[in-house]
Amino acid sequence: MGSQCNGDEFEMPEIKIKFTKLFINGQFVDAISGKTFETRDPRTGEVIAYVAEGDKADVDVAVKAAREAFDHGKWPRMSGYERGRIMMKLADLIEQNIEELAILDSVDVGKLFSLNKIVDIPGTIHLLQYYAGAADKIHGETLKMSREFQGYTLKEPIGVVGHIIPWNFPSTMFFFKVSPALAAGCTMVVKPAEQSPLSALYYAHLAKQAGIPDGVLNVVTGFGPTAGAAICSHMDVDKVSFTGSAEVGRLVMEAAARSNLKSVSLELGGKSPIIIFDDADVDMAVDLANKAIFYNKGEICVAGSRIYVQEGIYDEFMKKAAEKAKKWVVGDPFNPQVHQGPQVDKKQFEKVLEYIEHGKKEGATILTGGRPCGDKGYYIEPTIFTDVKEDMSIAQDEIFGPVMSLMKFKTVEEAIEKANNTRYGLAAGIVTKDLNIANRVSRSIRAGIIWINCYFAFDVDCPFGGYKMSGFGRDMGMHAMDKYLQVKSVVTPIYGSPWL
Repeated sequence: MGSQCNGDEFEMPEIKIKFTKLFINGQFVDAISGKTFETRDPRTGEVIAYVAEGDKADVDVAVKAAREAFDHGKWPRMSGYERGRIMMKLADLIEQNIEELAILDSVDVGKLFSLNKIVDIPGTIHLLQYYAGAADKIHGETLKMSREFQGYTLKEPIGVVGHIIPWNFPSTMFFFKVSPALAAGCTMVVKPAEQSPLSALYYAHLAKQAGIPDGVLNVVTGFGPTAGAAICSHMDVDKVSFTGSAEVGRLVMEAAARSNLKSVSLELGGKSPIIIFDDADVDMAVDLANKAIFYNKGEICVAGSRIYVQEGIYDEFMKKAAEKAKKWVVGDPFNPQVHQGPQVDKKQFEKVLEYIEHGKKEGATILTGGRPCGDKGYYIEPTIFTDVKEDMSIAQDEIFGPVMSLMKFKTVEEAIEKANNTRYGLAAGIVTKDLNIANRVSRSIRAGIIWINCYFAFDVDCPFGGYKMSGFGRDMGMHAMDKYLQVKSVVTPIYGSPWL
């Protein structure tokens, strides 16, 4: 028996699509080509809206507006305090429109409406408020020169930034990037994923209302090979921040190198391990591990997709994990009883099902799930594989779906070796009551964030980013500001000073 595909009655909120055009230089405009593209509801596969399809010509116009706003506009020349006040106003406007924004991310990508309202959209508000507070705390340092010079450093905004946003957390990722860049005094062109353009355009509208000057925040909707590529290769873009796949990350770096050697930061894929030791509370560990992979239908870069359980509790864990997965309710993301909505689109739906077939052909055993769910839309049962070998594709590739690979280990050394047997290094989890094991393993795993006896413990003050092919650069925390700032040294001679 698989998971429940729940079709219970529930109250459906009204869906209003207000903004579908490009936002350039403070105005909503059609694409120069006049083209549009479909954005579809993953609950049904039906078209929600037709959105302006920006390409290189539109990116050129948007970059020109951002460049003018940076070189001659007031945003970079405002005090940090003034920028912060406007960002605070934007946060207030988002709070006033939480319901509508939560609806857009649910209908566009299948995210749970209830969690959008209490987690994702409030999280964007927190991000804005945090970086609004940081905007007037950007400062350099006084240098202790070894000769008769006075030296100090300045931190200056890097310039025009291109942000390329993924579809799995449209609101969160928008403000992961936009918030610190605004605080730093940068101007920007944002390209949301073609699967999730709707909330980004709404945020652009609210930014205008908040008083962010024209040209500072531009949103160009469209496709990666056209609009995204144009941003990455543009000679007047000073920085690109990209979140997405490692394959596209390579193309971003290549385009940056072939153009003006612009600065690049990348947050790429993950194949994150969770290591559960014999001394763990099994019920807690099962709850943690299942949520780590099935939350947001597995469409999360830090999904705990490789679960390593020490042999002493493996059988008990396996039984309880399967029981819990079967109770995980899959259905309409607007239904408050549902735990998991549809995959983002048909392409992702088919990709996940293909990986499930690969796993079976390679010899892994399906413990539970493994099938499409429901008679329409892109729903997949939570799936757990056992008998997984390290070299199988389901253990090595980022599936980006609700598919857990459950594996066994004997010793601490073996667990560390297995955890590091991946080309990625974004996150990892450790479940143990032994502080010595927790300390040893957390220092041994090559990943950007390690969660001990918890998972998804994100915080606006906690830097987040990857090792290895999971990318470089950090989002969140004050470290994120560094991506959008240049350090300038200023040196003057001093004469007749009593000291250096």
